[in-house]
Amino acid sequence: MKVLLFGKGGQLGWELQRTLAPLGEVIGLDQAELDLSNLTALNEALNTIQPNLIVNASAYTAVDRAEEQRDLAFKINAGAPGCMAGWSAKNNSVFVHFSTDYVFDGAKGSAYCEEDPTNPLNAYGQSKLEGEQAITQAGGAHLILRTSWVYSLRGEGFARKVLSWARHQETLKIVADQVGSPTWARALAETTAHMLAGGRADPAGYFSEKSGLYHLGGAGSVSRFDFAREILRLDPHPDEQKIRRFEPALTADFPTPARRPLATPLDCARFERTFGLALPGWSEALRLALGD
Repeated sequence: MKVLLFGKGGQLGWELQRTLAPLGEVIGLDQAELDLSNLTALNEALNTIQPNLIVNASAYTAVDRAEEQRDLAFKINAGAPGCMAGWSAKNNSVFVHFSTDYVFDGAKGSAYCEEDPTNPLNAYGQSKLEGEQAITQAGGAHLILRTSWVYSLRGEGFARKVLSWARHQETLKIVADQVGSPTWARALAETTAHMLAGGRADPAGYFSEKSGLYHLGGAGSVSRFDFAREILRLDPHPDEQKIRRFEPALTADFPTPARRPLATPLDCARFERTFGLALPGWSEALRLALGD
């Protein structure tokens, strides 16, 4: 099997390069190697590589900047996935795409399932939702995996930011009114690879029957504040911390160009029923991530 991975340099893509390797030849690309806002170049790459499996872990993720760069965000988060899905459907390939909890407005009051109505509050969420819709319209064997609060100890994820802040600040304020399902990039990549391995004998046939939208995030939910508190507690080098005051705050205390949904935990029961797989609880995964 020939696997084409987009976003190889990101938190998730870096892990997927390793976990997808047992499936066959993995060809990884990042934004520097292929500009996903250029659909002509994207189509040329797909025609040249002719992958059996496309995994898209690439996205425009600068939530605040997307308010000003809407066109670019929509090209990368909607246009490019639609192009990938269309090519995949025409060439009997399998397409796996990662989406986000930011397609919701956070007003439900409980965990979101796939049937819940979407209502993104910002341009980033709107662009990701449009990407989902384009993939669904393309048809073919496709999986849209909505995830949330992805972190690792690489890149600019929340866990790494908290550890860095703790080493440079004596007072740390973290929002306590945002609640979600933290997802360790490695656990997400490993579970994705296990899922794909289940259909290795006949990928197009197997995933055609299971095509659609799934939620896949860390089990359980937690506020940003309590998540950060646990990161600090599990810090492998607590002696390097300079924090003297760790305080909860409100989202309203930190005005940003883009509105954030306040509560977007994900209900992942459909994925678990369909594939017999689940991510570990967010606290267990965090212990593994910081103990690595």
